[in-house]
Amino acid sequence: MRVESTKLEGCFIIHDTVFGDQRGYFFESFNKKTFLQQTGIDVNFVQDNQSRSQKGVLRGLHFQHGEFAQSKLVRVLEGKVLDIAVDLRKKSPTYSQHIAVELSGESRTQFYVPRGFAHGFVVLSETATFFYKCDNYYNKASEGGIIYNDPELGIDWGLPQEQLLLSEKDTVLPTLKMIANELNF
Repeated sequence: MRVESTKLEGCFIIHDTVFGDQRGYFFESFNKKTFLQQTGIDVNFVQDNQSRSQKGVLRGLHFQHGEFAQSKLVRVLEGKVLDIAVDLRKKSPTYSQHIAVELSGESRTQFYVPRGFAHGFVVLSETATFFYKCDNYYNKASEGGIIYNDPELGIDWGLPQEQLLLSEKDTVLPTLKMIANELNF
């Protein structure tokens, strides 16, 4: 495992060591001890989630706050997505900044998104299977979100607007400015 720091403190891109031969491949997708040694983060994942989506599906930007805030280790099993993390930590020097990481089943790259970030992704391939580990349980009362096209964030989702497919819930989320006073990260 090789861990790459990003411009957002606490967000890491993880490149796994893949062993392959004529039979296929093998890699260790997570090792708590190695993760701690390379990142300094002692994470305890308690929930795994998986989704399958078609091209243009945009899920996000979501977060949980308070005692149910979550960090996530995300990856793509099949297909390709553009994954986005937005820093919501008000005291952070990178508050309201985002990072975009392309993840694919082919690259087997993973992305660690700590607590205090909004997260979302858009599917760039015909379909994609998205998988992620969470260090806290989902709690509906603690969920929050930011509209994907918030002009102050200026996120380039990599696809034209007319190709994006969102849930009704994700089309009515507030801007970051509208909820900034409510954030407690």
